[in-house]
Amino acid sequence: MKVLVANLGSTSFKYSLYDMTDESVLARGRVERIGEPVSPCTVQIGERKTEISVPVSDHAVAVRQCLAQLTDPETGCLADASEVAAIGFKAVLAAGYTGVQLVTNDLLNAMDELSDAMPAHNPPYIRAMRQLAERLPDIPLVAAFETGFHGTIPARNRYYGVPLEWADQYSIVRWGFHGASHRYIAERIARLLVRDDLRVISCHLGGSSSLCAINAGKSVAASMGTSAQTGLFHNNRVGDFDPFMVPHLMRKLGKSQEEVLTLLATKSGMFGLSGVSGDLRDVMDAADTGNDRAKLAVDVLVGDIRKYLGAYLVELGGADVIVFTGGIGEFQVKIREMVTANLEQLGIVLDLTANEQAHGMEAAIHAQSSRTQLWVVPTNEELIVARQTVGKVKERL
Repeated sequence: MKVLVANLGSTSFKYSLYDMTDESVLARGRVERIGEPVSPCTVQIGERKTEISVPVSDHAVAVRQCLAQLTDPETGCLADASEVAAIGFKAVLAAGYTGVQLVTNDLLNAMDELSDAMPAHNPPYIRAMRQLAERLPDIPLVAAFETGFHGTIPARNRYYGVPLEWADQYSIVRWGFHGASHRYIAERIARLLVRDDLRVISCHLGGSSSLCAINAGKSVAASMGTSAQTGLFHNNRVGDFDPFMVPHLMRKLGKSQEEVLTLLATKSGMFGLSGVSGDLRDVMDAADTGNDRAKLAVDVLVGDIRKYLGAYLVELGGADVIVFTGGIGEFQVKIREMVTANLEQLGIVLDLTANEQAHGMEAAIHAQSSRTQLWVVPTNEELIVARQTVGKVKERL
């Protein structure tokens, strides 16, 4: 069975094509600048990379262009588009839905109900899924929700201190996100250490970041809440923030509620605090040259990570493994060093040499004296979505 896994942006379409008989990647590609007069379309099949630029008006056309490249008689890897058994999406949030779902009108309406909580995520997915359902009706569409992995979080870590009926009526609970990444880490580290009873703290650190406490393969706490604006601060999103400051900022800035929320969702986080960039690499470079705001932003990020790390050590009663993943977790040696600094009394000791050498590759980075193992594990969210998509399609057969 061949599955196409889609990652959608408002004007982009990235994809991976899997052969699920052996979970091999047949192709990776992307279509950019959707809706503009000319859209660059790139596909990598084995060692061969093909690039063309054509008009792509919407995401349905982007998928058709993708399938055209994959079935090209000279450069493609498919004999016919019908070989694609399904398209899987790493969906985010829908009212009343979680787990893995076939895309239906009811599901899309449920996603739309929470578009105001997920303004950067739900609208482009809803628009693209509707287009694809209408124009490619023979290919099943599957939504693998980020919240699914966190369905095992106990009530004590799930609910906010708000009227209880808000949870049932308005879906206001701590859902947790990056579920595909945290699920992959839970499964991969269990295989690496040949144990299914591990207490794991998964640190997914990137443009969007979250921590997850995992006990015996199940999520028991996650740093993100009802929306992706919560938890650690992100590249340009605020993270945890006092809601009573929104009306205060409206008065002080002379802006509407929508304008203030837009600032919190697009001009805050690493970008807002540093005044340099939302990209940690740029911010760390600036900090190294003496930029105090940049240094503050790095320190606040590390402080946020350590805050949740400490909370999850308490939740789990200690950790067998702490895993770093995501673009920052996998590549930022200094951040890993700062996060684990001075934790020897907790049994967490970093091997500085191993940490320096672990650059975007799977590696243990703990010292021999460390009671808690420290690992860098590159995540594979797309593979998780592909597996979940296969499972859902097989249910229909």
